[in-house]
Amino acid sequence: MIPIIVLSARADERDKVSALDLGANDYITKPFGTAELLARVRASLRINRMNLQAAIPTSVFALGDLQIDYDRRQVTVGGENIHVTQIEYNILSLLSQQAGKVMTYSSIIGAIWGTMDDGSVKKLQVNMANIRKKLGCQPGENRYIINELGVGYRMVDLQD
Repeated sequence: MIPIIVLSARADERDKVSALDLGANDYITKPFGTAELLARVRASLRINRMNLQAAIPTSVFALGDLQIDYDRRQVTVGGENIHVTQIEYNILSLLSQQAGKVMTYSSIIGAIWGTMDDGSVKKLQVNMANIRKKLGCQPGENRYIINELGVGYRMVDLQD
């Protein structure tokens, strides 16, 4: 999740309450200094990071012979430890927590890298190819992860 900070000239309490109730993390009224804005951005990012860490599951995801141990940050296939990069682990963890659900390219990119740029989808596709290779999947094989063409990816669910 990306923190939302509203910058506004409206100083009425109703406007602030409305924006915060609609999902904003902070509300800053003009005029404000750059130092204050940067401090509020850092605070929002800190809170967001703490919330993400608290949301990390403390169990093991299992799909066939694939296991993801969230506590140990370890991926195994057929009992063998698979070395994955930090980004690859984060992608696998994200997909496994949403198993069975299609995750769009933009939602994955937002959760992993935070922002989307011109090369983001290609960067995600390269990481996915590396993940599949490390998991022992052949091109076109959907043993663990299904590519929803033009949309995103889906971790296979046990019901699939």
